[in-house]
Amino acid sequence: MTVQQAFRYELAPTRRQANLLARAAGTARFAFNWALNLARALIGKGLPVPSAAELHRAWNVYKRENAPWWDEVSKCAPQEALRDLHRAFENFFASRQGKRAGPRVGFPRFRKKGRDDRFRLTGAIRVGRRAVKLPRIGWVRTKEETTKFRGRVLSATVRREADRWYVSLAVEVERPDARPANGGVVGVDLGLKAFAVLSDGMIVAPAKALGRALRALRHRSKAHSRKQRGSKRRRKSALALARLHRRVRNRRQDFHHQLSTRLTKTKSVIVIEDLAVKNMVRNRHLSRAVSDAGWGEFRRMLEYKGKWYGCRIVVANRFYPSSKTCSGCGAVKTELPLSERVFTCETCGLVIDRDLNAAINLEHLAQAV
Repeated sequence: MTVQQAFRYELAPTRRQANLLARAAGTARFAFNWALNLARALIGKGLPVPSAAELHRAWNVYKRENAPWWDEVSKCAPQEALRDLHRAFENFFASRQGKRAGPRVGFPRFRKKGRDDRFRLTGAIRVGRRAVKLPRIGWVRTKEETTKFRGRVLSATVRREADRWYVSLAVEVERPDARPANGGVVGVDLGLKAFAVLSDGMIVAPAKALGRALRALRHRSKAHSRKQRGSKRRRKSALALARLHRRVRNRRQDFHHQLSTRLTKTKSVIVIEDLAVKNMVRNRHLSRAVSDAGWGEFRRMLEYKGKWYGCRIVVANRFYPSSKTCSGCGAVKTELPLSERVFTCETCGLVIDRDLNAAINLEHLAQAV
């Protein structure tokens, strides 16, 4: 089957190439903010938002008189930024009208230097053994081999994270048709004390990427706030803080990738709950731990990897009482506080761990379906 897959590599640009990458990111950010300001003015007058093509034509007229540096970078950088803005407006209006599934999408916001240093390129993008050729920039070395895939490169998204540059290649590749895995059905109960408890008895400890770095984050954040604005020391402290945030994100992402890949490759059916994460983070006692767990990202990885490896993902209804139901006789409790970590059935006398009981009920749900 033909799928679109992203391959991400860290770049090792020279000083000249790093300057060109920064210019391309700045041009894309400037075009995005200029078009957003134009769209806000039109909306204020009661006019519709221009399409991506109309914004690009207006940008071509504007840049020749007000942006003499526009020819220093590839034309794709501002063009793709305008497409991103048009897509953001489409998602915003579709969300307001109830035509888009998922959480509500907010109004597009202006991009900020240092936070939104990214751009996307299309066209003649070539990949070597340890380098990537980008339009108007040339061959840029990567810190690892880039010959892990065979397919047609659709686009390249370049992003700066702290002091490092990364390129993400969107590639159209041929993957073998997914075959059902030999493993059985497993229910996965996600939690905080244990990130996941499986119905087969396996317990996965949480990564706690943020919790382990919280002390260092507090120290660096406090030191950064005391630096004078605009000084070299403040820029240096901001870089150190950004590096630590990047390390936390990488640890969490690596944990999710390893666990999701292992499950989808070894199980034929995985049953998970549809957790209301948005409501759970409103609890001030649990909000940090819930955000650190990253359940939504883990579910997203399970869903697309399940299609790759032939694993069916079943999502239980949000109101399915997996924790209150006895996995032995099926009796449902009316109340089960969070402090009660051991499930005791008053009907059949079953005594079992609360999370394991929920995971077994999820497995039973898949078998019933």
